[in-house]
Amino acid sequence: MIGDDDRAFLLRTARRALEAAVRGGSFMPEIPKRGPAAEKRGAFVTLTRDGALRGCIGRIVADEPLAVVVAEMARAAALDDPRFPPVGEDELEAIDIEISAMSPVRRVSGPEEIVVGRDGLIIRKGPRSGLLLPQVASERGWDAVRFLDETCRKAALPPDAWKEGAAIETFRAEVWSE
Repeated sequence: MIGDDDRAFLLRTARRALEAAVRGGSFMPEIPKRGPAAEKRGAFVTLTRDGALRGCIGRIVADEPLAVVVAEMARAAALDDPRFPPVGEDELEAIDIEISAMSPVRRVSGPEEIVVGRDGLIIRKGPRSGLLLPQVASERGWDAVRFLDETCRKAALPPDAWKEGAAIETFRAEVWSE
C-alpha cells in the first residue's frame, strides 16, 4: 500500500511535470532512496477537466522508479494522448490528476478469475493489445464478461476475441487523485 505522504508526493510530482511540459520545460523528479516512489512499477496518469477525460497515458512495464514513471506519464498525458490536442497553459488550473500505480501483471483464463473493481485488464492477440484500468468497469457498471468484451474493442478486436485465443492478463492498481 502506498501511504498518504507518498501519494501526496507523487501527485505533486505529476503536477510539476504537467506544468513544466505544458509550459515547454522539463522536469526530473526527486527519487527517494526507498519507499513506494522508489520502487520500479508501472503506472497510468489520467487527466480530467470538469469531470471529462482530457488525457490518459501509462506504462505497464516496471522498469523505472514510480516517481519517474509518474512524471513521464503526466507529461505524456498532457502532450501525447492522440485522442486530444495538447493541454494548453490556460487549462492547467482546471485539470485534475489521477494516478493508478500498477501491480505486476498475471495471466488468467477467463471471467471467473476477474474481480470487477479490483482488476484491470490487458487483452493481447497478434499485434493488437488493449488495456482498461480497474476503475473503468466499476464506473460503467460492467460485469466481467462485458469488461473483457470492451477491452477487446479497445484493442480493435472483435468483442469475443478473448474466447478465441487472445491472452488475458489482469493487474491491480492503487488509484488516487487530487
